[in-house]
Amino acid sequence: MANEAAVRVGVDIGGTFTDVALEIGERRYTAKTLTRQDAPEQGILTGLRETLASAAIAPGDISVFIYGTTLATNLLIERKGSPTALLTTEGFRDSIEMRNENRYEQYDVNIDLPPPLVPRALRFPIVERMNARGEELVPIDEAQVEALVPVLEREQVQSLAIGFLHSYMNAAHEERARDVLNARLPEMEITLSSEVSPEMREFERLSSACANAYLQPLMSNHLRNLEQVMQEQGVRCPVFLMLSGGGITTLETAIRFPVRLVESGPAGGAIFAAYIARTLGLDDVVSYDMGGTTAKICLIDDGQPQTARTFEVARVYRFLKGSGLPLRIPVIEMVEIGAGGGSIATVDAMGRIAVGPESAGSGPGPACYALGGEAPTVTDADLVLGRLDPESFAGGAMHLDRGAAETALARDVGGPLDLEVPLAALGVSEMVDENMSNAARVHAIESGKLIEARTLVAFGGAAPVHASRMAEKLNMDRVVIPPGAGVGSAIGFLRAPVSYEVTRSHYQQLDTLDVEATNALLEAMQSEAYGVVEPGAGGHELFEQRTAYMRYVGQGHEVGVEIPVRVAATRLGPDAGTGLRTRFEQEYHRLYERTIPDLEIEILTWVVLVSTRADLPAAVPQSAGAVVPEPVGERALLDTETGDYQTVPAYTREALPAGARIDGPAVIVEKDTATVVTAPFTAHVHALGSLIIERRDRE
Repeated sequence: MANEAAVRVGVDIGGTFTDVALEIGERRYTAKTLTRQDAPEQGILTGLRETLASAAIAPGDISVFIYGTTLATNLLIERKGSPTALLTTEGFRDSIEMRNENRYEQYDVNIDLPPPLVPRALRFPIVERMNARGEELVPIDEAQVEALVPVLEREQVQSLAIGFLHSYMNAAHEERARDVLNARLPEMEITLSSEVSPEMREFERLSSACANAYLQPLMSNHLRNLEQVMQEQGVRCPVFLMLSGGGITTLETAIRFPVRLVESGPAGGAIFAAYIARTLGLDDVVSYDMGGTTAKICLIDDGQPQTARTFEVARVYRFLKGSGLPLRIPVIEMVEIGAGGGSIATVDAMGRIAVGPESAGSGPGPACYALGGEAPTVTDADLVLGRLDPESFAGGAMHLDRGAAETALARDVGGPLDLEVPLAALGVSEMVDENMSNAARVHAIESGKLIEARTLVAFGGAAPVHASRMAEKLNMDRVVIPPGAGVGSAIGFLRAPVSYEVTRSHYQQLDTLDVEATNALLEAMQSEAYGVVEPGAGGHELFEQRTAYMRYVGQGHEVGVEIPVRVAATRLGPDAGTGLRTRFEQEYHRLYERTIPDLEIEILTWVVLVSTRADLPAAVPQSAGAVVPEPVGERALLDTETGDYQTVPAYTREALPAGARIDGPAVIVEKDTATVVTAPFTAHVHALGSLIIERRDRE
């Protein structure tokens, strides 16, 4: 392909749809296909062939291929990982089940905690011991480790996690146990807690190591198959993976640490929303990503998504913190609920409509897909409400069966509640909108932010359908539907930097800071991070960010303090303790509006992030003037206020010029989604193609 710009492809495999976005300079081609649960690679091939044909190029022309997925998340949620065992220090076999003293429901005496990924029969205590300084107290019993080989073979264990006490300070025993087992079981996948999560806090470290081991056989097989399939199709460029923390990394790193892929798909969506916010000059936004299985909400300030170092997956009780499996990995912080287009609607024992978290997925799918699904879903409700066109769904690749949707809603929702089908559909839609609005409201409150003062950036196949109504419930004045909203996460992958974060726990008090030991630690972390990033950086400029997590002695939580990295001198100087104290007190005061004088400060964890520079687009102003476009047809849309159908204009998004103005109620259809503009709002087409939906009475 001579004289062309680089061809970049982003692929996002979700629970229901596989999204593909192909970019050549300013041109973009997208595809949305059903996810093949038995062979996820096939959905990628279908979408890739479609976009390559539209762009009239060959697979060999692709120069960058970036992949993200929720498959790892689904394996943990559905408990469909590989049979896994755990080796841990003698006397601490049950730490992973005892968890910690936190209770997500304090006064519930019958509380059910999520069971660990590794059953007790496959948790093996090993004689060995390190102290908190990493000094050996008891040598490892290598004979005991070797004696486990026939046991692991008999139990058909495919993957093994090794998590010894204080291994974050000295990993020698974990490494020796791995070497002993590798000599006898060379095919066994082995995860060390000192590599996956080298931080103090024993339960979280063991939980992360077990999750990585639980995922590794299936995810490594999937990723290897993906690489092979791409090569067979003629794709010659390297395959990169999206990480939960918002960066991309090499295939080999992803195979080694699949637990870092747990939120890779949603992370791409947050990157996409942040990019759109910067192009529109918006400082405070809410990213709203609703696909076929889940909805994800993330707060973005000054063009940067909120991040965290811990994450919980598979929460078992009303999405409450503490009711899931903790993973100590870098993540973009968001709230995720089981509210997608495929979420199943039921009527509970108290006569209430409940939606999700169970999903019809891509197989058998919603009833209207006519693929064997019989349960009513959010997509069935949207179709009956007139929000979806049965002929243009997924770019016309699928025809939706309205009769099947009405039958499912009448049987499972309308019948039990004595409601006509349209009102049953409205009840399902209102319930899912309220669930999402409540999740966004609570997430903002927990972060100390005001939700109504923000702009809602909506993307994913289902989000534009529900965004205006959600904004009404949250009292928000502005909604943005970006170009390519239906495949937003896949596009977000193409905006992400190549990056990697290395974390180490190394306890020190500021008054006795060992500068030389700290420099040696940071240089080792720096070397590891650069080793991961440089192969995929393509010669782009790299930058480094260092953070120390500090607290006052006696406190239970740390504050992140950035350590300036100077180009000419990256080592800490002899006055490093004074500088760290000043920066800690400044950050502590910013968060809590006070400091505590004369109290010693301690450092628990050090973090080094190495990354390429992310694209920072300049903000483009709104188009001048207002064009009133001609509709391409009409749609019978149910009015949420009256419960009656009304005829509203329908538009094709691709035909709307910059500056076009559309008063609600209206429906705007595009290839991969549809936008419903409700009565209180007016939509404007921005110069860059985004739909800006604003409340009329506050314009």
